[in-house]
Amino acid sequence: MSELAFIAIDWGTTNRRAYAIASDGAVIQTLRDDKGVLSVAAGSFVGEVAKIRKRLGDVPVLCAGMVGSTRGWVEAPYAQCPAGIDALVERLVWVEPGRTAIIPGVAQLHGRCDVMRGEEVQVLGAVVSGMAPGDALLCQPGTHSKWVRMKHGQIADFRTAMTGEMFALLRNHSLLGDFLKADVVAGPAFQEGLELATDNHLLSDLFGERAAVVLGQRDVDDTASRVSGLLIGSDVRDQVIAAGGTVYILADQALGALYAAAVTATGARPVMLDSHAAFLAGITAIWDTIDGH
Repeated sequence: MSELAFIAIDWGTTNRRAYAIASDGAVIQTLRDDKGVLSVAAGSFVGEVAKIRKRLGDVPVLCAGMVGSTRGWVEAPYAQCPAGIDALVERLVWVEPGRTAIIPGVAQLHGRCDVMRGEEVQVLGAVVSGMAPGDALLCQPGTHSKWVRMKHGQIADFRTAMTGEMFALLRNHSLLGDFLKADVVAGPAFQEGLELATDNHLLSDLFGERAAVVLGQRDVDDTASRVSGLLIGSDVRDQVIAAGGTVYILADQALGALYAAAVTATGARPVMLDSHAAFLAGITAIWDTIDGH
């Protein structure tokens, strides 16, 4: 077995995943739990990392994600676009000198403000590993979907859409809530929502979904899928993807399939990528750059 080199932690808001990574880049062991930053009390991050080292090994640790936010361990100032692996390494925050570092997020400041934390490791990893080319459009669907344009292997520009959060708000806190209880599936109702998105009347079309059920024109069980198609379709069309272009999608299979259908509907080509493999490739490239110095 290869020698343990470092531990990588993808530390999000609600979940955490730690990887013990060997000197040849192989993953020796993985831990996953619900100890996201919101469940860790201020001043307790040192102890949390110590527990992970006790289980995985006493080696350096690289942390990415919301652990570097104002709510996390220590705020890691953003690197600015354009940003590649070297820019992230230059702005590492060593919370335990030589032992534990937090990877900075990336900020977009060119006329429009945007930020990311954690996603930068994935998209750069997708490129350095050859999963995606150095000039590409990558999509990371989720609560806050990221659309990242890569140029010459760097994050050149990106845009965040509150697509997943909007669906959750509609489901839990809106007049549509009682109509959105069913699971979302990539079937005919979802496709109808994608088609509806081409009308560019998002706000009025959302209310129309309720009206159609109340008037007996549509089945309530289809509403969640139609609304999801409307939101995701609007998100994808906002990106103005060229017909025949390619979008590299980093997501789990279920959500990725919805976005792939929406991309296909615009005439572009979706390519599904393994988001976990991309993260590991990115954080290993960061480690190799540190170790090489």
